[in-house]
Amino acid sequence: MRRIIYNFAIISLLFSCKDAKTEEPLTKDGGLTTVTTAQFQSSGMEIASPVEQDFDVVINTSGRIDVPPQNRAKVTSFIGGYVKSTTLLVGDKVTKGQALLTLENTEYLDIQKDYLEVAEQIKYLKSEFERQKTLYDEKISSQKNYLKAESDYRKTLGIYQSLRSKLQLLNINPSNVEKGKLTSIVTIYAPITGDIVIMNANVGMPVAPSDVILEIVDTNHLHLELAVFEKDILKVKERQKITFTVPEATKEVFDAEVHLVGKSIEGNDRTINVHGHLDDKIKQKLLTGMFVEAKIKINSKQGLAIPVDALIIEGNKNFVLLLDNDKNNIYSFKKVAVTVGEKSEKTIEIIPDDQINTSSKILVKGVFDLAN
Repeated sequence: MRRIIYNFAIISLLFSCKDAKTEEPLTKDGGLTTVTTAQFQSSGMEIASPVEQDFDVVINTSGRIDVPPQNRAKVTSFIGGYVKSTTLLVGDKVTKGQALLTLENTEYLDIQKDYLEVAEQIKYLKSEFERQKTLYDEKISSQKNYLKAESDYRKTLGIYQSLRSKLQLLNINPSNVEKGKLTSIVTIYAPITGDIVIMNANVGMPVAPSDVILEIVDTNHLHLELAVFEKDILKVKERQKITFTVPEATKEVFDAEVHLVGKSIEGNDRTINVHGHLDDKIKQKLLTGMFVEAKIKINSKQGLAIPVDALIIEGNKNFVLLLDNDKNNIYSFKKVAVTVGEKSEKTIEIIPDDQINTSSKILVKGVFDLAN
């Protein structure tokens, strides 16, 4: 009994395999790809003719998200020191004039001491200069004494003003120094409002005058900085529309507008900088330094359009499946090479020729299954 059941199972399997082979959906005959009406319908295939459509003529370019120079600040110290304190991290928002960190150095004390000494001298020298001037005007003192007093006063005044400026650069109040209030700690303040994008300071670390302690970027002024090749630059004008993507971060398409076009060719790649303005609504989604791929719309034209999915791409060549006939419940398609033009999000332009025109019937759905 078991043997009979086993043989029956084998026979059933063979018949099912035979039936499966007879349901082969695609066949090729004389260079034509054919499919039955039943297979055509079950696979959801569709046939349509190319239609006239407006296409944007664009220049493809790339670049990055950036900010103008006045909206990016690298914070350094006029005189180095050791980081005394800081509570900031990358990503923190700061406002102009906000305390960022403190530095400590005995050199700050030396400058204040020198300033205090000169401040005391200047009072005496000014008084002596005014006294000698009065005596000279009254013909009591010699011109030599008057000129010496003037020279000493003006020389010391220059030193005084120089030291005073140094204190102000260090954010030390000269009035407090003149009152005898000296400090070895200075505070660094934010020069602009923005977000901290680089933070190089840790408590206790030494900072040299040439070191960038942190960097602040005002993201309210983000813009596109694109590099357009020399061959295309004369087509680019202000106020032209731009669409761009950030391929490494999202598939979303963003809008911008040409604001400024560079006036000189830069670098070995012979490109010109094009500055694009962003809509305020999308600035919050973007970061400085992001790489972008962009299209600058320079014109529009009419052309024959087919869905992007109707195109077969093999290497550097493009093809469509052109309906040859649909007789006896059989659809026959011929693979035809086409030349493509502009492209939109869902459609692509094909250049008309002897085989492709507005009356041509092309497979627009199910192309991938049939082609493969």
